[in-house]
Amino acid sequence: MSAAADSRIDRRFAALANEGRPALVAFITAGDPDYDSSLAIAKALPEAGADLIELGMPFSDPMADGPSVQASGLRALKAGQTMKKTLAMVRTFREGDTATPIVLMGYYNPIYSYGNERFLDDAKAAGVDGLIIVDLPPEADDELTIPAMKRGINFIRLAAPTTDDKRLPRVLQNTSGFLYYVSITGITGAAAPEVGKVASAVKRIKSHTKLPVAVGFGVRSAEQARALGEAADGVVVGSALVDAVKKSLDANGRATASTVNAVTSLVRDLAAGVGSARRRAANERASA
Repeated sequence: MSAAADSRIDRRFAALANEGRPALVAFITAGDPDYDSSLAIAKALPEAGADLIELGMPFSDPMADGPSVQASGLRALKAGQTMKKTLAMVRTFREGDTATPIVLMGYYNPIYSYGNERFLDDAKAAGVDGLIIVDLPPEADDELTIPAMKRGINFIRLAAPTTDDKRLPRVLQNTSGFLYYVSITGITGAAAPEVGKVASAVKRIKSHTKLPVAVGFGVRSAEQARALGEAADGVVVGSALVDAVKKSLDANGRATASTVNAVTSLVRDLAAGVGSARRRAANERASA
């Protein structure tokens, strides 16, 4: 089963494959540090070089997230972010950008509280392209995954270093859009990924699926983005971006005139790293 024959996510990865470069996937938390600033950041990400946007749905108990993403979620919740506001943010974004894929990432509890069917209908209407729900295993596909895919929303699954060849086919079942490979064992932003191990893991995963594989967790620099981009179809950066938000805030934790630029400047650097991965890969193909 696939979510859609030709989704925005499918089109974006196909276009990037034709260019010979990996995707830069930028994660921010919806409502961090406030609704308006978060929306301004999201609107600025594509021009800065982000190919896809992951929008975190704030939750009070984010068990898979490291301190940086946890703190960003708490800032958003303190500022009054709700699921309704997160979906409204996507709707407003779509008024000016109908091409950039948006994936909502988070936990099942806020969706369950909102109501699964209502959430999926509202998400589709808002312009959401995909979901990453980190605590919803394949065994619970009937809960949300299959209903989402029937509405044309990609359901993106996580695979980890501990996901062996026996488990991987189950993880890939009903997965669409791309597969998110967690490059380290542990929480987000906890350590830097080892490129050699990631490359081997991506190669193994690709022997099981034709889906693009994006690598995330622990990516903080343009050089890391370049190295991982040579091994994968996409590079996901999150903790570094929400840290950039935090560092831009004033003493009271409020956004400043530099908040948007703090994030977009880093995204430009990361995009340059991904771009250099493209050039090296293209040169290798040309000389083969």
